[in-house]
Amino acid sequence: MKRAVCLLSGGLDSATSLACARHNGFVTYALSFDYGQRHKVEIDAARRVAGALGAERHEVTRIDLRLFGGSALTADLDVPKGRDTGEMSHGIPITYVPARNTIFLSFALAWAEVLGASDIYLGVNAVDYSGYPDCRPEYIDAFRKMANLATKAGVEGEVELKIHTPLIRLSKAEIIRLGVSLGVDYGLTHSCYDPDGAGRACGRCDSCLLRLAGFAEAGIADPLDYQAAP
Repeated sequence: MKRAVCLLSGGLDSATSLACARHNGFVTYALSFDYGQRHKVEIDAARRVAGALGAERHEVTRIDLRLFGGSALTADLDVPKGRDTGEMSHGIPITYVPARNTIFLSFALAWAEVLGASDIYLGVNAVDYSGYPDCRPEYIDAFRKMANLATKAGVEGEVELKIHTPLIRLSKAEIIRLGVSLGVDYGLTHSCYDPDGAGRACGRCDSCLLRLAGFAEAGIADPLDYQAAP
């Protein structure tokens, strides 16, 4: 039985990554985080996605990155709205959460070692204009090397940890088409950085705009409910 720990935010990319792990024959263990994010509604989405895609187990780990702030997702800073792709591709956005993927991957690594698993799935994507430094292939490879040096299982040669990033070279439209082919219900997901009190996506933040553009390019209707017609 092959086991994989799958980081699951509840968004479009992580849901597709989880579906890829299942398609590749892994028994999946989904891991989500309540880290003080303003869009905490994504945790409910993660629970829905984990259930729909048959995760063997789903854990929500609570850590409070609001202690440090430094991001529009964890501090009282405005989420950018209405930016075009040129603006999104310039610099690192204020929605970047310092060291978030390093923190998340470290938790996933610990759980994988306990499970005797050698595989971690992560839905990062380096093609779209996210600007996040911890979504780059160089970062993923560096973390993999570190992980194999920093764990009992790696040092003793029991397993070689692998970090799977099946979406890293795909466009948003390609990700959506892949997910649809794997049976992902994107109506269960949540992508918005700044939802309203009812959990509806704003339709104007970077994440919403990239999602909407991806669905438009894929020729598929986005099933989410937005605050205003996109």
